[in-house]
Amino acid sequence: MNHSPLKNRLLRCALAILAALSQLHAQSGAMRFEEVVVEAPFAMPAIKVPVFPKRDFSIADFGAVKGADCSEAIRKAIAACHDAGGGRVVVPAGDWKTGKIHFNSNVNLHVAGGAKLTFSGNPPDYLPAVQSSWEGFECENVALTGEGTLEADMSVWKMWFSRPPAHLEALKKLYTMTSTNVPVAERQMAEGENHLRPQFIQFNRCKNVLIEGVKIRNSPFWTVHLLLSESVVVRGLDVFAHGHNNDGIDPENTRNLLVENCRFDQGDDAIAIKSGSNHDGWRLGVPTENVVIRHCTVVEGHQLVAIGSELSAGIRNVYIHDCRFENPKYRLQNVLFIKTNIRRGGFVENIHMENIEAGPVRFSVLGIETDVMYQWKTLVPTYEERLTKISGVHLKNVKVAETGSEPFRILGDKREPVKDVMLDTITIGQAPTEKGHYENAENIRETNIKVAALLKL
Repeated sequence: MNHSPLKNRLLRCALAILAALSQLHAQSGAMRFEEVVVEAPFAMPAIKVPVFPKRDFSIADFGAVKGADCSEAIRKAIAACHDAGGGRVVVPAGDWKTGKIHFNSNVNLHVAGGAKLTFSGNPPDYLPAVQSSWEGFECENVALTGEGTLEADMSVWKMWFSRPPAHLEALKKLYTMTSTNVPVAERQMAEGENHLRPQFIQFNRCKNVLIEGVKIRNSPFWTVHLLLSESVVVRGLDVFAHGHNNDGIDPENTRNLLVENCRFDQGDDAIAIKSGSNHDGWRLGVPTENVVIRHCTVVEGHQLVAIGSELSAGIRNVYIHDCRFENPKYRLQNVLFIKTNIRRGGFVENIHMENIEAGPVRFSVLGIETDVMYQWKTLVPTYEERLTKISGVHLKNVKVAETGSEPFRILGDKREPVKDVMLDTITIGQAPTEKGHYENAENIRETNIKVAALLKL
């Protein structure tokens, strides 16, 4: 197409104006994004990582005093940062104390090197309760970063680990309300002696989330809970939490997630992928999908990766690769464990794990069980049965020092057998047997499975 000289001049002017506007926009300190492209054996969308304007809001400038409760100062700093269009709320070096913290959009809570932010062990400091999921607010473009430490005061929470009678009664009450479709707003559980321990960090219905670099010490319950969130990067996280139910990270009803270069030292599963329980999971219908976990180290924990048992909305497209499980105390149960039951029927499909090294495990390299209920089996009745479809599980190039039982253990349901499991190049130092144990399982393919020595039991 030919342009006249006048049209060419107008076009150059328009481009110059656009370039000037773009430069002005950048100088104004507006939010922008970087895209992280992740390789996976499925179509993995690029993840948007927020890049915040270079504006800092130190909590010290809003009245925070070292050693005293700085909850109000943090609230004011977050509000000011949000109102300004985004930036960092900075916790400077030193020891600080706080209660609840609620994020707002376009805010990066930055815990500086040498800073320790200790969260109160007094349950009333976290009231009024916010809508959550048991077993944040809705924001976008949020981050938790820095080289500092977030620590939970466990003086009260640890006394609730034993699940006192009031706690079990609260579990029964919540289960019944969920199973009978009581509106969420009416499920008020933060009252009396229910003692339902909170997650330490939760991003609830958030989009474009970055968690990077911080250290987390102790947790009342799950450590990092990603609920109904989208486009999340978790990198360089260092977690130590050895209390009851202290999973490292729990993505639930969440999509497009990258977890990389993290260190987990847990009292429960290192990474537990979920998608809602029973009727609530079915009602929401939001599967967890497109999850990549890479270059992580697990020091201790129950599983490297667990899928379920809360998987009622389904889980698909998970890729775990190049991770190491040190497991010095033989606490690891399985490298990969998929668990469900007849009350939580959903689906699990297209799961890939490769290039994994692990120390000795108490059970198996791969465990799949369809009747895992723990205390729920006798605690509450079954209101509705739904089975879980499990298919397309791939393990390749996994090295394990020892398994305490069969290298692979699959216990499917005869009404919905587990299907299409591929086990390729699995090397085990010692095991009681070379053979896997398979019940109600179809098309299980083993290739290049090596057990160096048989254990005498």
